[in-house]
Amino acid sequence: MQSAVPSSDRLMRAWSVRAPGALGSRPLRLGERPVPVPFPDEVLVEVTACGLCRTDLHLAEGDLAPRRPDTVPGHQVVGRVVATGGAARRFRVGDRVGVAWLRRTCGSCRWCRNGAENLCPGSTYTGWDADGGFAEYTVVPEAFAYRSPASMSDLEVAPLLCAGIIGYRALVRAAVPPAGRLGIYGFGSSAHITAQVAMAAGVEVFVMTRGESGQSLARSLGATWVGGVTDQPPSPLDSAIIFAPAGELVPVALEALDRGGTLALAGIYMSAVPELDYPRHLFQERTIQSVTANTRADGEALLRIATRVPLDVHVTEYGFGQVDSALADLAADRVSGSVVITGFRPHEPDPR
Repeated sequence: MQSAVPSSDRLMRAWSVRAPGALGSRPLRLGERPVPVPFPDEVLVEVTACGLCRTDLHLAEGDLAPRRPDTVPGHQVVGRVVATGGAARRFRVGDRVGVAWLRRTCGSCRWCRNGAENLCPGSTYTGWDADGGFAEYTVVPEAFAYRSPASMSDLEVAPLLCAGIIGYRALVRAAVPPAGRLGIYGFGSSAHITAQVAMAAGVEVFVMTRGESGQSLARSLGATWVGGVTDQPPSPLDSAIIFAPAGELVPVALEALDRGGTLALAGIYMSAVPELDYPRHLFQERTIQSVTANTRADGEALLRIATRVPLDVHVTEYGFGQVDSALADLAADRVSGSVVITGFRPHEPDPR
């Protein structure tokens, strides 16, 4: 696996995690660094929008241990190809592409061979193992880039590239039966997209979340019932997804499941899960499924759905110079729906 990208003499602005810690310590700093040069199988992307994910917050605060120093986060990237590596043939200069969390896999292990590349022991990730999209340019292996739906704007596409994809995988893992009842715990970027995909398929959605903004958004999108994060829904659930990184919700959600129900845990990070009581939480063949990253097939499937289902992606937009402010607002639950960074303006280095 390539761990670094050769750099040009041109400079770009980029936000990076200097030292993980509390947001008050300003772990994310804006600076300059050379524009990366793509390896032969990569493309160079001029970034036009990048979604802000709670995983970026976990990386900045240190809940998710950094894998390299001074990493540029951001893994919901939309931009245009401005250069291609010598062996890259899939995209042309000018094509609009999306860059997501999964960056590379080995392609030869038993998980890759069996369609579970998200479990590849050698997998690497955008904004964690390699620099991501909170920069004016980024590189991506062309095999792991997505063609952006022409019918959607940059603002609409960006949240789909992680929030949408992970939500879709969680929905599949939750095994909701046709016309079933799905419970959703937490109602942020991923949940509000997933709820719409589920409702478009005829599923009843019950939302448990804190905060009036999230509850109002859930009602406006057509949820059957909306309550507090620990409230019991009025009907037993066939399936549930926990999007909030709160382990204490696991027994709450399990208790809300009907016989044979399935609970999917959608986050990459979750606080400690309390002790479970077997007859109360697990008996009657209730199942817990974790969600680990995604496959490229998940991404392609979600983007196909987005071209035929009119998803109402709620976006709060921040300028490129406001990434740290956006992160603070996300941490404090001051925004609902998705957060997207725009206003990327590539600039030339000072000639002096």
